[in-house]
Amino acid sequence: MSYTTHDTHGPGRAAPGARGPAAGRPRRWRLRLGGHQPIGMLFVSPYVLYLALIFVYPLGFAVWLSFHDYFFTAPGVQVDRPFVGLDNYTAVLTDPAVWRSFLNIAIFLVINVPLTVVGSLVLASALNKKLRFRSFFRTAYYIPYVTASVAVVGVWIFLFNSNGLVNQALGPLAPDPSWLVNSHLAMPTVAVFVAWKQLGFFVVLYLSALQNVPNELYESASLDGAGRLRTFWSITVPTVRPATLLVLILATITGANLFTEPYLLTSGGGPDGATTSPVLLMYQRGLQQGHPDEAAAIGVILVVLVTAISLVYRRFLERD
Repeated sequence: MSYTTHDTHGPGRAAPGARGPAAGRPRRWRLRLGGHQPIGMLFVSPYVLYLALIFVYPLGFAVWLSFHDYFFTAPGVQVDRPFVGLDNYTAVLTDPAVWRSFLNIAIFLVINVPLTVVGSLVLASALNKKLRFRSFFRTAYYIPYVTASVAVVGVWIFLFNSNGLVNQALGPLAPDPSWLVNSHLAMPTVAVFVAWKQLGFFVVLYLSALQNVPNELYESASLDGAGRLRTFWSITVPTVRPATLLVLILATITGANLFTEPYLLTSGGGPDGATTSPVLLMYQRGLQQGHPDEAAAIGVILVVLVTAISLVYRRFLERD
């Protein structure tokens, strides 16, 4: 006796237990939201909440400010703050002081970022080798990073003022006007100061990356007759590329948020605005002059530019 098996699911339907595209779609969404270990989202949720409160909300409020006519009032006073569209952006983009601040920060980044990357990588490579007093040198390079900015700024003012030790050492070669009151040398001096102060932090990042480089690579290069420079360029630089991307992004973000150094070193952005950064201008425009809406517009433009530069860094390094 023969039996005929009929398809009770109909055409186009998957049998129970079959894993078709529709069945895999909810799983893909769960992976995107929770990852392979959803319990991990539970552990990181406090930090996510911290980011939302400390960064996301202020950024969203700044964007809202930039599109409204906003001004400070006494506590409890309710006033209209009308929507003005792009008027605040038009005001700041037609302001020569704003363009000057972005030019200043561009000069700062061109000097500071390469100096930070190259200096921290070279120092980290040297401190990663076996040498005498290695722990002392590692600590010495990190101390300026954890030292209060006011104290370190006082030392640099003492060194680079008109009668400072640097000018005394240079003698007739000393610039006139001096470093921090010279409109051409003030921002480069600030850039070198920030690179020196933060070098220890980036050295630590590179040291942690160098710990993961197999010693066999250096031994093979030595057997092949590669010199120190060739070994550094062919082995060290490519293997720490992820750390280099991190250093580039962090140095750019830190430089774009430059405030304390020009405020203290050059008495608020002098001489003649040569060291005024966008963040310092936001402080002056928003708090001192009472235009927080324009200050917010400057901040939004700065965030967009820094994000674009970071994406360029990532695309360039990943392509290579």
